[in-house]
Amino acid sequence: MRYSHLVILSFAAAPLAAQQGGGAMPMMNRPPEIVTSAQGEARVTPDRATVFIGVETRAATAAQAGAQNARKQAAVIDTLRALGIAKEQISTVGYNVYPQQSFPQPGGDQTPKIVGYNVSNTVRVEVGKLDQLGKLLDAALAKGANAINSLELYASNQDDARRAAYAEAVARARADAEALARAAHGHLGDLLELSTTPTVQPPRPYPFAAMAMKSTAETPISAGEQTITVNVMARWSFVADAK
Repeated sequence: MRYSHLVILSFAAAPLAAQQGGGAMPMMNRPPEIVTSAQGEARVTPDRATVFIGVETRAATAAQAGAQNARKQAAVIDTLRALGIAKEQISTVGYNVYPQQSFPQPGGDQTPKIVGYNVSNTVRVEVGKLDQLGKLLDAALAKGANAINSLELYASNQDDARRAAYAEAVARARADAEALARAAHGHLGDLLELSTTPTVQPPRPYPFAAMAMKSTAETPISAGEQTITVNVMARWSFVADAK
């Protein structure tokens, strides 16, 4: 597990002597503190994926384009279901109908003309087994899908890995604090604060362009590894050793 860290030694200023006269109030006696922060990392191997599969069609009328699109997307969904994807793992995330226009040329009629209509339908597919992802993509393309908008890989054990990274980060923060305390001829007192900065670890995206060609070989998908990074900050009271 690899990590980097930032260490801050923070001693509160010694209390000033109360000023005489003028009604000045003495400052509170605040004990010195040691503050450290550390970063922890854990590596995980993605075992799940989310893929966005789209069907785009074009025809002279919106109704024709919509009908063609419906047939193709239904065939794609039926194929995914036949390959073991449950209906709860497939959801429509986008449906658009828009005209295709031709724009006027200089010196001619300046009114844009509608020459056809485009329809796009995109579904989000949750894949629980990465070893079947290539087959799913190939099957979808064969049934009429022509836009794989993105592919996101993620690990199902991210929570466990993140907590392991927290343990490493806290241990590093404490070790640094103890070293600082010894260097300052003292030792750590009570733990006063322990916090973490929210860490967003999005799935790793793989951009895909529209695919129209069929291949006899299954589309290869390499999961690789992902790194989960956490940051912690800890604050202890500092106790000076007796002289």
